[in-house]
Amino acid sequence: MSITNIDHYIAGQIVAGTSGRAQDVYNPATGAVSGRTALASAAEVDKAVAAAQAAFPAWAGTSPLRRARILFKFLELLNHHRDDLARLITAEHGKVFTDAQGEVTRGIEIVEFATGIPQLLKGDFTEQVSTGMDNWTMRQPLGVVAGITPFNFPVMVPMWMFPVAIAAGNTFILKPSPIDPSPSLFMAELLKKAGLPDGVFNVVQGDKEAVDALLAHHDVKAISFVGSTPIANYIYETGARNGKRVQALGGAKNHMVVMPDADLDQAVDGLIGAAYGSAGERCMAISVAVLVGDVADKIMPKLIERTQALKIKNGMELDAEMGPIVTGIAHQRITGYIEHGAREGAKLLVDGRTFKGKSAGAGCDNGFWLGGTLFDHVTPEMKIYKEEIFGPVLSCVRVPDFATAVKLINDHEFGNGVSCYTRDGHVAREFGHRIQVGMVGINVPIPVPMAWHGFGGWKRSLFGDMHAYGEEGVRFYTKQKSIMQRWPESIEKGAEFVMPTSK
Repeated sequence: MSITNIDHYIAGQIVAGTSGRAQDVYNPATGAVSGRTALASAAEVDKAVAAAQAAFPAWAGTSPLRRARILFKFLELLNHHRDDLARLITAEHGKVFTDAQGEVTRGIEIVEFATGIPQLLKGDFTEQVSTGMDNWTMRQPLGVVAGITPFNFPVMVPMWMFPVAIAAGNTFILKPSPIDPSPSLFMAELLKKAGLPDGVFNVVQGDKEAVDALLAHHDVKAISFVGSTPIANYIYETGARNGKRVQALGGAKNHMVVMPDADLDQAVDGLIGAAYGSAGERCMAISVAVLVGDVADKIMPKLIERTQALKIKNGMELDAEMGPIVTGIAHQRITGYIEHGAREGAKLLVDGRTFKGKSAGAGCDNGFWLGGTLFDHVTPEMKIYKEEIFGPVLSCVRVPDFATAVKLINDHEFGNGVSCYTRDGHVAREFGHRIQVGMVGINVPIPVPMAWHGFGGWKRSLFGDMHAYGEEGVRFYTKQKSIMQRWPESIEKGAEFVMPTSK
C-alpha cells in the first residue's frame, strides 16, 4: 500500500514540509499506516501568516456580497463532493460513513449561514443623536485569524470557524489534527476552485510547535480552538497573554436524565445513539445516564441488550453503527478507564474489551477495535464519572429524585451538553431553567445548536466569552466601530470644554 504525503497549503499552493518532522496517519479499521503528515516548524508557520497577512488588505476591501458569492460557489462544490469528504473522514478517523456524511452536512449548514454575511454585517444607524449629528456602527474584520481543530470532526469543526471568519473579511490559517489531516487539504482545494484568492485560506499541518507559533505570532489576531479542557485552558491563557482574542472550547461530561415518566424505548434509543455513535468520540456524546427513581431497574435490561447488539464494523459498511477507536493510544487510554471503573466498584455489565477486530470484517484484525461498554452503580466519586473518557463507555448513576439529578449535574466541573427525557412539561421547563449547562436537550439526546444559534458550553467547557458560529461567531471575528458625524454648516462656533451631550 502506498503512503501519501500530507503537506501544508500556503498562498494557494501545496507546500512540502521542511522541518524534517512528520507523523504517521493510520486507517483505524485496519491499523495500517495510510499517510505521513508534515509537522510544521515555527518558520513554516511564519510563512503561512505572512501569506495571510499579504492577502488581508485586498480581501477585507472586497465587498461582503462578492465574498458571499465565492462562498455560494464553495457551497455548490461541497454539496457535489460531500461523499468524497465523508470517505476521507472514515478512512482516517474511523467513524461510520453515514455519520461522516452527517458531519459534512452540519458543516455545510455553517457555510449556508455564512453566505448571509451582507445582512449579518449590517450595523445600526441613529439620525440626529444631537443637532446636526448622526451616529452609526459598523463591524470590520480583525486580520489574520487561526483555527486549531480536533480529530473527532475534521470537517465540521473547521467549518464552525473559517466560513464565518473569511466571510467577515479575515484571512484564515487552519491547524488541523495530525491524526486525520487529509480533509483540510480537500477543503482548501474546493475553496480555490470556488475562486477564493490565494492566501485567504491556508493550512499548516502540525503539533504543539505549530500551535505555540500561532499563539506567539504578533500578526495573528484571534485564535479559535476545540479540544480537551487542559489544552483549551492553555490556549486561552497563552493567547490572551499575547493580546489575542480567544475562544477555546474544552471537554465535557454530558449527562442524560431519564425521569420515571419518560418513554423508555425513546430514552434507550437516545442513550445508545448518543453514547456509542462515533465510538463516543464526540464532545457532545452522552457518557452518563442519570436514572431517576425506579426507572433504573426498568431500563437496564434494555440498555444491556442494545449495547450487546451494536453493529460494530468497518465504517464503510453502510449498516455499521459504530466503527473503531481513532488511534491505538486512544484505545489504550479508554481500556484503562474501563479497568479503573471495574476496580473502583462500578458494576461492569457489558465489557467492550471483549470485542475482536476480526468480527468487524475482513482485514480488521489489527485495527483499533473496542465494543460498547456499560457500567451501572457508578458514583460521583469514581474516576469514570469525573473525567472525560472520550470513548464508547456509558456510566449509569442512580438517583432518588429530580432535585438530586439537577444537583449532580450542576456540581460537575463540565457544562457542555445535557439532556432530559420526560413527558412532564413542568419538569422540562424547570430542568431547562435550573441546569448549569450551555446546551440543553429536552427529549433530544445531542442538542447541537443549528448554524444560526451558536455552539458553546459553560463552566470548564468554554474559555472565552463568545460561542462558535452563529451571530456570536460573526462578533468574534469582527470588531465594532462607532462613527459620529456632523458637517460644518451645523457646527456652532466656539470650543466646548464639557462632556458632549445631546442637544
